[in-house]
Amino acid sequence: MKYSISSVLLLAVPVFAIPATPVERQADCKPLPAGFSLPASTKLPDPFTFADGSKVTTKEQWKCRRQEILQLFFRQESGDKPDKPESVTGSVSSSSISVTASQGGKSVSFSASVRMPNGVSGPVPAIIGYGGGSIPMPAGVAVINFNNDQIAAQQGSGSRGSGKFYDLYGRNHNAGATTAWAWGVSRILDVIEADTSKKIDINRIGVTGCSRNGKGAIFAGAFDERIALTIPQESGSGGAACWRISDIEESRGKNIQTCHQIVGENPWYSKLLDPNCANGSSKLAIDHHMLAGLIAPRGLLVIENNIDWLGPVSTTGCMRTGGLIFQALGASSSFGLSSTSPHGHCGMPSSQQPELTAFINRFLKGDASANTAGVDKSDQSNVRPSDYITWTTPTLT
Repeated sequence: MKYSISSVLLLAVPVFAIPATPVERQADCKPLPAGFSLPASTKLPDPFTFADGSKVTTKEQWKCRRQEILQLFFRQESGDKPDKPESVTGSVSSSSISVTASQGGKSVSFSASVRMPNGVSGPVPAIIGYGGGSIPMPAGVAVINFNNDQIAAQQGSGSRGSGKFYDLYGRNHNAGATTAWAWGVSRILDVIEADTSKKIDINRIGVTGCSRNGKGAIFAGAFDERIALTIPQESGSGGAACWRISDIEESRGKNIQTCHQIVGENPWYSKLLDPNCANGSSKLAIDHHMLAGLIAPRGLLVIENNIDWLGPVSTTGCMRTGGLIFQALGASSSFGLSSTSPHGHCGMPSSQQPELTAFINRFLKGDASANTAGVDKSDQSNVRPSDYITWTTPTLT
């Protein structure tokens, strides 16, 4: 499918203004202290301890801890994701979604092609696929083809600051490409949510992508709570893998992508990440088990491929640790890990189809009988969260 950027809205489709009510679910919580940091450590940070040292003991408190973790990602890795712009308008048709966002006298427009399911009337569930996505797309679900490259370019370090996002907010905005892409996904969700024809169900939206686009997909799911199911595929370091565990694996001689390598490869992350990666990742107050935790208790299915560069030990250790956050929230069946023996990058073996089908049936098709409990398919049986943490997992009331 082709993806087009257009400043002209389709005249045959009703265009509507989107209310200014915040929709990205900011909780009323204490701000993160300026300059907050943790002592350097190779162990994964405790997601259940507030910046002031107090412990998270309830699900209600987790909402505020989640906000702290978001702010730490904004400050140390991803750069800031701007709030909803002053104006967002758009339209939804059976073949495309158009978006126009305006802020400070500037406007940008983009569109995403849509493939609606046959024989299913709206509102239908949908999957937003970065670059179209690489997973087998299921029947009965619309597919939204999101060309993230036009929102923020990823053609080497020299492309930093290029794309629709930076046209609106300035080339020097501190957001990395993954954050800019997540912003673009949120604007598509704004348009779907406001669509009076209700062609697509805002409560049954998934997001997916593979490799670098898998990194983008997990950030989109973490940064917008309207996404019901996040499916990062082969996202590796900077996605489903933890920076610290990747550093450990590199020290053991593995050919693996790491924090200090990735900052020079592409503008996926903010320049704010660079100083935290210069000598390894131990200075970060966050790691990617916490990125997974930002998605809890919504659906998260991590699809991985045991290729060294992707870090099979790191992704398994990181996501099993992230799964502890789902466990604490009483949402273990919302988390799944599927990792298989090496195969073509971004190709998905049929052996991974059962868990993909189960998660899509439960979170996008509303099938409460779909069994997503205990999905942990990895041949890294000796990789345990206890190897990487010093904290314990509470049961939040």
